[in-house]
Amino acid sequence: MTLAITIIHILVCVLLIVIVLLQTGKGADIGAAFGGGSSQTVFGSAGPGGFLTKITTAVAVVFMITSIGLAYFSSHRPGSSIMKEQPRKTAPAPPPAPVEKGTPIAPAQPAPAAPAAK
Repeated sequence: MTLAITIIHILVCVLLIVIVLLQTGKGADIGAAFGGGSSQTVFGSAGPGGFLTKITTAVAVVFMITSIGLAYFSSHRPGSSIMKEQPRKTAPAPPPAPVEKGTPIAPAQPAPAAPAAK
């Protein structure tokens, strides 16, 4: 689902760029005074203003919907991990009992002697 919305989003982005570049700017009216007005007869006598404005609005709405959809899907992604199971944390070994001052330490017992071989 995310892949389909991403592809639609990219196509809408490119289409929106092309449509905006096709529109005439505010200073284009001065070009009509010097003979540039005849090139806009493809879109009718009113010019491309109304037609391209409606298409721009529709494409911008689709762009915003796909943007919201992609944001929603990226924030509600199921938690997945490459680790199947986390290792269990073990409690650290308890520290040895403190030796009080004046307490005698018992000497180590010698290991029993091995019998002599004959």
